[in-house]
Amino acid sequence: MPALPRRCLPALLATVLVPILHAEEPAKTPAILQELRQWRTLGSVLHVAAHPDDENTQLITAMARGRGYRAAYLSITRGDGGQNERGPDFAEKLGVLRTQELLAARRQDGGRQFFTRAIDYGYSKSPEEALRFWTRDEVLGDVVRVIRKFRPDVIITRFPIPPGSGGHGQHTASAILAVEAFKLAADPTAFPDQLREGLAPWQAKRIGWNGWNSANSPLKGPTIQFDIGGADPVTGEAFGTIANQSRGMHKTQMLGGFSERAGSAGPNLQTFQLLAGDPPTSDIMDGVDTTWARIPGGAALIPLIDDVVAKFSAASPSSSVPALLGLRTQLDGLKSTDPLVAEKRTALDHIIAACLGLTVETSIPKAEVLAAESVTLEHNVELAGPMPVRWVAVRYPATGSSKSDHKVNIVLRPPDSTRYASTASVTIPPNTPASQPYWLRQEGTPGVFHVAEPTLIGEPENPPVFPVEYIFDVNGQRLVVADEPVQMIAGAPAAQQRRPVAVIPPVSLKLNSDIYLVAPGATKQVTIEVTSARTHANGKLRLEVPDGWAISTGPQDFRLPGVGDRAAFTFTVTAPPAGGAGHLGAVAEVDGQSYSTQRIELNYPHLPLQLLQPPAQARLASFPLATKGQTVGYLPGAGDSVAECLEQMGYIVNRLTGADLTPEKLRGLDAVVIGVRAFNDRSDLKDAIPGLMAWVEQGGTVIAQYNRPNNLKASVLGPYPLSIEGPAPQLRVTDETAPVTILAPDHAAVNGPNKIGPADFEGWVQERGTYFPSRWDEEHYTPIFAMSDPGEAPLKSSLLIARHGKGHYVYAGIAFFRQLPAGVPGAYRLFANLVSLGK
Repeated sequence: MPALPRRCLPALLATVLVPILHAEEPAKTPAILQELRQWRTLGSVLHVAAHPDDENTQLITAMARGRGYRAAYLSITRGDGGQNERGPDFAEKLGVLRTQELLAARRQDGGRQFFTRAIDYGYSKSPEEALRFWTRDEVLGDVVRVIRKFRPDVIITRFPIPPGSGGHGQHTASAILAVEAFKLAADPTAFPDQLREGLAPWQAKRIGWNGWNSANSPLKGPTIQFDIGGADPVTGEAFGTIANQSRGMHKTQMLGGFSERAGSAGPNLQTFQLLAGDPPTSDIMDGVDTTWARIPGGAALIPLIDDVVAKFSAASPSSSVPALLGLRTQLDGLKSTDPLVAEKRTALDHIIAACLGLTVETSIPKAEVLAAESVTLEHNVELAGPMPVRWVAVRYPATGSSKSDHKVNIVLRPPDSTRYASTASVTIPPNTPASQPYWLRQEGTPGVFHVAEPTLIGEPENPPVFPVEYIFDVNGQRLVVADEPVQMIAGAPAAQQRRPVAVIPPVSLKLNSDIYLVAPGATKQVTIEVTSARTHANGKLRLEVPDGWAISTGPQDFRLPGVGDRAAFTFTVTAPPAGGAGHLGAVAEVDGQSYSTQRIELNYPHLPLQLLQPPAQARLASFPLATKGQTVGYLPGAGDSVAECLEQMGYIVNRLTGADLTPEKLRGLDAVVIGVRAFNDRSDLKDAIPGLMAWVEQGGTVIAQYNRPNNLKASVLGPYPLSIEGPAPQLRVTDETAPVTILAPDHAAVNGPNKIGPADFEGWVQERGTYFPSRWDEEHYTPIFAMSDPGEAPLKSSLLIARHGKGHYVYAGIAFFRQLPAGVPGAYRLFANLVSLGK
């Protein structure tokens, strides 16, 4: 029999995140002891902030791994509106990546992870804007739900409430919501739908701000200091080091370097400033019983678990099993309805399995399955300890029927029989939907995701598609170990070697663009690629367009005999004479069923491979647009889709490298566009700047998109002095509806080939722009626009244009990289003018 992969998972409540134990890891025994210590402690702390990487990772480490509390981080958003320092994926894709980074961080520091449905829409200068954008009551209800679900004793915000400021409007808003939810979570009349679902009101003891400079705090609440320094009592690792490892998981935010930093075990005094609830006197948990005595009848468990911890043998963990089984019997006798008791029962089963050396693994030949498809599962069990265990059966809860249970009934008797494998054929339920993060399954609003299943709200990710439960008998007690099927991927990065089951359709669809620009009354060809996931995928492909648009090509037949076969089909779409906007969708009919999803893989080596299956849709936009020139060079930066948008405008786009930025190689181009943050990301740009400027001097046009002031690899940003140093929050306009004044009404950039006026600044998304220059050579650069957020002085550097020799150099802080993919007509018209300068 081949060697078995080894993993042990507990049967989990939806809100429980218990570390996975791998039998081959040398830290297995310390991990058990850590869990025993945590099991005897009932204190709970909820940390609340706005985004991934806002959290105080040393606070979570000290609470979870130091004090043994249930510690969790509630991130109001998933970081969807931030920047991606590791790839081209933004918006909801970035939110998926940062969700996984937060889960990786919690695996380091021992905390749990929650979210609300709020969307990170980018930088905000005021909490009022954030709460308005998020639809305050909806997100407030989500925070209440998480509090009622997790039931913390103490809530700690990372940011202050007014009159304090978190700097970022969403930061301050996260604290405002936390304080309101602290009170409402205990109100039986607040959010009654949650109570009908089975949640109960919950009153935390207190809520406070973990301030970074309380001496100068504008807030008036009582303040104490508490120490989060120290080292893991089991492994001896400094909390500072563990916290750095946790923070280092945020690699899309360029924080990976933290993982290599050693941290201190010395004192680390933190402040806690009371925002509501009972004032503490010396510690955040003053007045909170963190022992089993808080549960009726639970005091009797205290000497039992203390005895187990005291007598735990690293050399023989199984020697603790009889006492743990006795503790389990006592726990069941409490008859408590407190959700914490049920959670602790699950955790105790995990500890028992670990002490037995009982590990399970469910493997599947291919992780991707179809609904109603029959698949083969290999069930592997290994018993490393000396105590006999009877493997009774395997259950498949998703089938909804005990008739599908896989009966085993075999006794593993070490050392004669320590490994066993059994194969079963099961059918994926026919109504299982295609796998997609639950918060992305339906279209929401710009500020809040829509979630059809409210019980999922707050959870970091989907529950397993096809859960598996292994049933064992241990000394007459039934032990359930939960698992999910995985495909083992040999040679993949460590984070991607285990692929859990995902449901896919028999065919996936791919449009050749995310947006189609069609002149009013004109036609454009749209190409759809169909890819088969199974053999003999035959059917019809059709398009769906909004009212007023026309498709001159009817449904087309496709026949894909093999797995992975592809075929492309072209349709002709006609825009209404008056123009318009909407979405185009592709639909495939196979065996009487309709399928309309595309396939997107987010492949970042430090994270599990993420499969997204959103609707196969693209934006349609039709409006008057004039262009000049034919060929544009594009130098990629951190990643944007501006090149594709230029192609939709009718330009031929040549992708460039730094080596191409010479007058000779750029000859024949009408303009060169530099991607976002190229000056931060590209190491080949610094030495190429002189050649690029020489081309401009000879008559070329360059459009440089925004960069960040920190970590510039090329500090020369233009042909004349130009600086983006300064306070980044002030050098931006976050209100996408902010009024815009044209400062240079005679400049070609606003006159041709498109006349730019107030209407061109309507319908913008997320922001006007960011990281505007703070200083520039006013003799050579012409400011084109003035704009500002409400109550602030106008900023004049959103778009600067300099004549250099015969050519033009444009530095654009305007967020074209957001507006063009969103189909904003005015942004296209203005960008076309910039490309056309000098024509």
